[in-house]
Amino acid sequence: MTASAAVTAGYTLAAGPVRAEVITTDTSGLNAGDAKVKVADGEMPVYFARPASASNPPVVLVAMEIFGLHQYIKDVTRRLAKLGVLAVAPDYYFRKGTDLTKISEIKDLLPIVNAKPDAELLSDLDATVAWAKSQGGDTSRLGIVGFCRGGRNVWEYAAHNAGLKAGVAFYGPLIDPPNPVWPKSPTQLAPDMKAPVLGLYGEADTGIPVASVEAMKAALAEHKKTAEFKIYPGAPHGFHADYRPSYRQEAAEDAWAQMQAWFKKYGVLS
Repeated sequence: MTASAAVTAGYTLAAGPVRAEVITTDTSGLNAGDAKVKVADGEMPVYFARPASASNPPVVLVAMEIFGLHQYIKDVTRRLAKLGVLAVAPDYYFRKGTDLTKISEIKDLLPIVNAKPDAELLSDLDATVAWAKSQGGDTSRLGIVGFCRGGRNVWEYAAHNAGLKAGVAFYGPLIDPPNPVWPKSPTQLAPDMKAPVLGLYGEADTGIPVASVEAMKAALAEHKKTAEFKIYPGAPHGFHADYRPSYRQEAAEDAWAQMQAWFKKYGVLS
């Protein structure tokens, strides 16, 4: 996706204006904060939140957008913890040494995030799971939720980790532009899916045509993979991102409920 197409599709930078009605979730009853996870070539920053009283909570990875580990993603992590899980959001772009939340031009952001190899991404997510287990998380009840590029990463991880119970992809791109460090797009990985995934998409998302969602649905069905999709009429890209003008409350709240039901159905949430 070009910078101009990204802007048209609603890829609003985290550094831009924030809606006055942004959702804020407190830490009451939670332990939350920053930590470091050991990865192959250093220490990756993560933000985590968990119920203060739970000794062995299920684990949910939060795969962030391309805009860095900003307040919206941290808030989503706290919202998940309020559901009884150890939620962890890894900052998997940390190696670039740039605070993505401070970048004000999409053309400056895309070259950084598009250089992230899938192999490194999957290793980073595996390391996050291992860290969560070391913190007392029950990784036999492992889920992943992701937004935008993070939604794509949900599909990628579902094809990678046989230990994953379920994934939920919020408007994750299904077809990649040519990129040597991304060997296969989610649609190409349809035969390899190892966990059930729920895909939540906006009908008015100009970056992810409904036709590509239908193609993914057909590919998964052909290979007898478990997945469901919900397409929200009139909803644009980023409809769950409450800090952006793209936010659509009705779709966002329904999608959050759908996510919870999916995780309950497949044993992530009790």
